[in-house]
Amino acid sequence: MKKTFNAKLLFFILATLFGLILSAPSIFQLQGPKIVLGLDLQGGLNLLLGVKVEEAIKSRYASLATQINYYALDEQILLDGLSAQDDHVSFELLDANEKTKIDDYLNAIAGLVVNSDNLRYTLSFTETEIVNLKNFAIEQGIGNIRNRLDQFGLSEPSVTKQGDEAILVQLPGIKTQEEEQRALDLISKGGHLQMMAVDESRNARVSSMTELEAQSYGDVILPFVNNAEQKILLKAIPILDGAMLTDARAAYDQNGQPVINFTLNTQGAKIFGDFSGKNVGNRMAIVLDQKVYSAPVIRERIGGGSGQISGGFSVQEAGDIAIALRSGALPAPIVLLEKRSVGPSLGADSIKASIIALITGAVLVVIFMVFYYGIAGLIADIAMVVNILLVIAVMALFGATLTLPGMAGIILTVGMAVDANVIINERIREGFRAKENFIKSMENGYANASRAIFDSNLTSLIAAVLLYMCGTGAIKGFAITMSIGILASIITGIIGTHGVFRLLQQRIIKSGNYALWFGYKEKKER
Repeated sequence: MKKTFNAKLLFFILATLFGLILSAPSIFQLQGPKIVLGLDLQGGLNLLLGVKVEEAIKSRYASLATQINYYALDEQILLDGLSAQDDHVSFELLDANEKTKIDDYLNAIAGLVVNSDNLRYTLSFTETEIVNLKNFAIEQGIGNIRNRLDQFGLSEPSVTKQGDEAILVQLPGIKTQEEEQRALDLISKGGHLQMMAVDESRNARVSSMTELEAQSYGDVILPFVNNAEQKILLKAIPILDGAMLTDARAAYDQNGQPVINFTLNTQGAKIFGDFSGKNVGNRMAIVLDQKVYSAPVIRERIGGGSGQISGGFSVQEAGDIAIALRSGALPAPIVLLEKRSVGPSLGADSIKASIIALITGAVLVVIFMVFYYGIAGLIADIAMVVNILLVIAVMALFGATLTLPGMAGIILTVGMAVDANVIINERIREGFRAKENFIKSMENGYANASRAIFDSNLTSLIAAVLLYMCGTGAIKGFAITMSIGILASIITGIIGTHGVFRLLQQRIIKSGNYALWFGYKEKKER
């Protein structure tokens, strides 16, 4: 007897074991990797956020002023009246001999328009650069919010662009009011850290000073975080900002109180060290989102590029602020445009309806295949079951999110899983009609059918990939399950069943009952 155990059968067995082992935790709620249910299936929070992109432009001008101020101090260039407005930065150069040096520096900044009237400079960004800054504010906002939610510990949050200036956030699994509020606070927290010098010469008059008067001195008036009535007068141009931050961690000080330790990059460390060395005895304020957390007196040069923020935090507040700082400041303020809570009961109904549809569809397919193709149809049904297990297993392995459209994709897979075997069985029947023996009919049937099956699956896979690339959350879920189902159907429908028939070929030849094995009835088909 010829050897009938083959590589294709071994591959099919391994695929079956893989599907059984990795899908079991999701199906039977066991320990192990599981499919994550999306917002529409397990409930949660749906948020539509607006981004104030104009504030990102203002912030960029403030950052430009800080950049110019640092360059001027480093190069010992004397400037007067350096200030950042909503749509420009202006200053006056005091030494005409330094004009070439400052011009070269400014002209090297991309997208900057430099207007100078003798030694008076006005700087603004081009329209193209402003559009780029607005787009960047949206994209960076999406990235930062996603990073914060990942560190918050939520499973598979969805953060996508909606329209031109909005962000859609879907948070599966948010069930309590406390979780909802904490997530909202974390998303909306700007996380904009600044180190600012205190205007010691005028700060004594801050309680009676107006904002307009402060601006005339190049200062700003900011409140303390723990006491909004207490104000402090700060130099408007920051010493450095959170863009130079590399890490932030919640910790405890020597008194056991929660604080935030932060670390700066090389440039930030140098600026921090130089400023602190030149301002011993003066105060430097640590400002987060336009609120002063502390304004300690500089006792000595602070080297190493690290510092500490204290402000009467709770442990949770310190952790959340550290997450916001570590993930990056939001380039523009976020406003809540719409909030919808999705109850888990809706998801439970959807899951129940989808499972009923899946089981009903599978049973009907099983009955049809067995009735029309006999044992070959039963083998195709087994391959279909393995196909579904593989879809669940792969999604669980990669922690993919299953949404309602994804459930639809799995149900669609039931039909797609057997269509390859329908084509193959018909090709084998054609071999029987041509009076070919079983082995030749089988091999020719798989060879001829495989070309058409591969072509059709390839076109479907291309469509699924395009859906994933161009679609949003729900469409992506459908595309993922469909893509996995297509690839799994090649393993089960073509490779797997071929291996099974090779294992059984001697038994089929001995029986000679093609009606039992393939539903082929010679007399009727003639």
